[in-house]
Amino acid sequence: MKKQFYFEVATQWKKGDHKNPKTHTSKTAGKSNLNISAASEFKGEASKHNPEDLLLSALSSCHMMSYFYVCQQHGVEVVDYKDKAVGTLELRSDLSGGFTKVQLNPVATITNVAQKALAIDLHKKAHELCFIANSVSFPVVIDAVVELLESEK
Repeated sequence: MKKQFYFEVATQWKKGDHKNPKTHTSKTAGKSNLNISAASEFKGEASKHNPEDLLLSALSSCHMMSYFYVCQQHGVEVVDYKDKAVGTLELRSDLSGGFTKVQLNPVATITNVAQKALAIDLHKKAHELCFIANSVSFPVVIDAVVELLESEK
């Protein structure tokens, strides 16, 4: 039997609530509200998160959490992790569009030199498990780097 989980976000906009008509609020029960706007390229407020930022953040965060999960399963200790997600959005002549590719560039620092190859390989398993990557129709490319903690070099 498959497990199902449900998530809910309420999007709210009201004329006059924001200085830019493309700015709105997303609410999730029990969490801080998010003020979101269109990307500045689409006449939104540059100081606010936009849906494109949030999609990249979701892909990057999901990969990281999946990576931590598989590393823990294999006894790989990660002491530092950073990523820079880069996405390409293509706008078509009919003004529709979508992402054509996202590249994640995770850099994980581990403690055991003997596990470096395993730590690189585990990014593939993490990508296979990532709920968000499994939900998008464009390629998500992982260009992973694993470094060693200074004291282990």
